[in-house]
Amino acid sequence: MTDDELVYRRVFAAPRELVWRCLTEPAELAAFWGPRGMVTPIDGIVVELRPGGRFETLMTGEHGSHRMVATFTEVVVPERLAWFEPASGVHTISTLDDLGEGSTAVVICQRQVPEAMRRPEARAGFLSSLDKLAEHLTRLLQGERS
Repeated sequence: MTDDELVYRRVFAAPRELVWRCLTEPAELAAFWGPRGMVTPIDGIVVELRPGGRFETLMTGEHGSHRMVATFTEVVVPERLAWFEPASGVHTISTLDDLGEGSTAVVICQRQVPEAMRRPEARAGFLSSLDKLAEHLTRLLQGERS
């Protein structure tokens, strides 16, 4: 790993297909995308799930808004998703590994990450979005059981 790379690892108590759906469908992304304190309205999300397709999100919060515009570079359902953000130069690769028994390991590797996105507060914000994903997955799974 180099100085401009970040790697996040998280195990979710949810089947891989459900985690994939949450990472690729606008209605699911709207429920958790972005750090705590930010929301991502569904009408600000574009997912053209194919290599060369657009991936856009618009996060808003009390401190303003942030639009992420990217192009998918790899889509391997339901195990690998990658995109490139021209504005920041960041390459993101997410790998989903089915651990069995309804658990999924997700590894998110970001390359060419600008210094501002490597700062502790930015990393904490990213981790809080993974916490929001875990909470969303729990709600979805509880809804399936009731």
